[in-house]
Amino acid sequence: MTKTLYKNAQVFTGKNEEFTAGFNFVVDDETGTFTQDEQVDQTVDLAGQYVMPGMINAHTHIVADPYAKIAQLGSPDATAPTATFLALSNLQKLLADGVTYIRDVGSVSDVDLELAALERQGDLFAPGIIASGSPLTMTGGHFSEAAYEVDGVDEVRKYARVLLKKGVDNIKLMATGGVSFNGETPHDIQLTEPELKAAVEEAHHKGRTANAHAQGTVGIQNALRAGVDSVEHAVYLDDETIDMFLQKGTYIVPTLAAPWAINQNTEQLPDFMVEKSLGLEKAHIKSIGKAAQAGVKLAMGTDSGTAFNNFDKNSSLELELMVNAGATNLQVLQAATINAANLLQVADRAGTIEPNKFADFIVLADNPLADIKAIQKEKTVYKKGKEVK
Repeated sequence: MTKTLYKNAQVFTGKNEEFTAGFNFVVDDETGTFTQDEQVDQTVDLAGQYVMPGMINAHTHIVADPYAKIAQLGSPDATAPTATFLALSNLQKLLADGVTYIRDVGSVSDVDLELAALERQGDLFAPGIIASGSPLTMTGGHFSEAAYEVDGVDEVRKYARVLLKKGVDNIKLMATGGVSFNGETPHDIQLTEPELKAAVEEAHHKGRTANAHAQGTVGIQNALRAGVDSVEHAVYLDDETIDMFLQKGTYIVPTLAAPWAINQNTEQLPDFMVEKSLGLEKAHIKSIGKAAQAGVKLAMGTDSGTAFNNFDKNSSLELELMVNAGATNLQVLQAATINAANLLQVADRAGTIEPNKFADFIVLADNPLADIKAIQKEKTVYKKGKEVK
C-alpha cells in the first residue's frame, strides 16, 4: 500500500480563504483518499505550484453533443448506445479540465444513473456523478422530448417517486421555458408552485435534493417558495427575489457559459435561439453579479451539452465569466469546490482537501485568487489520487 507525500505547494483547501504556503498533504494511493499518515513511500515536491480541490460542475448534460453532430440535447434521436458513447467521451473531457465531480441534470435512458454506479464501484475512471435521470416537465414544456411530461400534483408526485425508485440523487424540475427550445420564452411559467412543491417534498423525504430550471422572475420565485435546493440559470432577478434566496439559503447555479457559447456562434444556430440568448445576456450577467455581491450562495455549473457549450474548456471558463459578472475570485473558487459539494450532498467525500476525502485535486502554475484564468492554463489533475493522463 503506497502513500505519497505532496509537499511545499501553496494550497487552497476549500476551507481557507487564501492559498496556504508550504502546505503538505498525503494521499493513500490504494484507497484514493487523503490521509494523515506520517509514514510515506514517496514524495512529490510541488514547490512554486498552486493546488486546489478538483472542481465540481453542478449542471451538466453528459449525454448531449454540443455540436449536434451525433445527437442534439433533448432529442429523441439520442438512443441509449449513442447517449452512452457521448457521456463516456464527455466525462473524460470534464476530467481533463479539472472537474472531478458532476451533477447531471437531464439524461436519457438512465445513462447517468448507470454510469454513476459504475464510477462508485471503481469500474469507471471518471468524475463522480450525482444523477437526476430524466427531468420532470409539463406536457409540451422545456426539454419535453427527453423528460417525463407531468401535469398536476398527483402526476408530479408519481413520477418523482418513479425517479427515486430508480435511485436518482436529485430531481430536476422545469419551472419556466428557456432558450434552447422553440415556442417558449424564459418568462413562461411551466410547472406550477404546487407541482414543484410536490416533487421537492418527495425528494426531501428521501434525503435527496431537487433543483429547478428557472429563468424568469415569477418562475424563480415559485421554485424558491416550493423549497428547491438550487435554482439553475436565475436570469432575471430583482431585489425581492435576491432577498428570498438569502432568507432560504438556496443556491444559484448561474451557467453563464450557456448563453455565452450561443452568442459566440450566432451564425450557425437557429434564429429563435440566438434572439432569446442575445436578449437575456445582459440581464443574466447583471443578476448573477448582484446576487454574488449580496452574498447569495453560488455553485458552479455550465449547462454543458447545450449548443456549442463544450465539456473540455467551459468549466474553467465559467469561473472567469462569474468573476466578470461581479463575483470575487474567492466566491468563485468556493462555488466550484466546497459550495457545490454542499449542494450536491457530497461534502463528506469531495470539495475540500482534508483527510478521508477523495484525493481529487488540481495542480496549477499560477494563483487563481490573483487571476482566475490560471485554471484555464495547463494543469495536472488528480482523481482519487491518480493522475489524469
